[in-house]
Amino acid sequence: MMILKSSTTRLTEKAEQILRGALPEFLNNGYAGTSMDKVAKTAGVSKQTLYSYFCDKEGLFTALIKYVACQKFRLVWSQPLMGEPQEVLTQLAQRILQEIHDPEHLCFVRLIIAESEKYPQLSQLFLQTVAQPAIAIFKAYLEDHSELKIDDPEVIAHIFVGTLIHHTLTQEMLHGKEIIPMEPERLIENLVNLIVN
Repeated sequence: MMILKSSTTRLTEKAEQILRGALPEFLNNGYAGTSMDKVAKTAGVSKQTLYSYFCDKEGLFTALIKYVACQKFRLVWSQPLMGEPQEVLTQLAQRILQEIHDPEHLCFVRLIIAESEKYPQLSQLFLQTVAQPAIAIFKAYLEDHSELKIDDPEVIAHIFVGTLIHHTLTQEMLHGKEIIPMEPERLIENLVNLIVN
């Protein structure tokens, strides 16, 4: 789950304390404006302790991406995709929109996008931790439901997940509610019907 300086990959209580302290620092100050000194102070640990877990700021931010992404991924995908497709897809879409609409999560995504040109590996890591496994799980579900008669489950998985992400980006991050308004319920109903029918 985590990339720590030590050989262990288990997230310790102290490492989680540091990451919880680091998150508001990065959100408030951006990547460039965040220092390890500030993170240590906010997290309530010494610099020595901070550096014993994370080698440098990039290592800390990398671990933070994994931490935030894994938490969100767990909230959305922890429930098995079992049941009739109409109901399963509707509930899944509702969970995805609910979790990515979280203001703190949106701020974190903004930060990753803002830093993506300088640090493309960080934005790629975010996609590998969130979008890639989500698409794989949904693709597998579609493949198990031959009654849907879907020729290319991977494409449909991209369309499903991508539509919901696009909706959030345009409505929330790009302030499109007045320009291209779309109620989530209407979007979900029609998106699910396109796949199921």
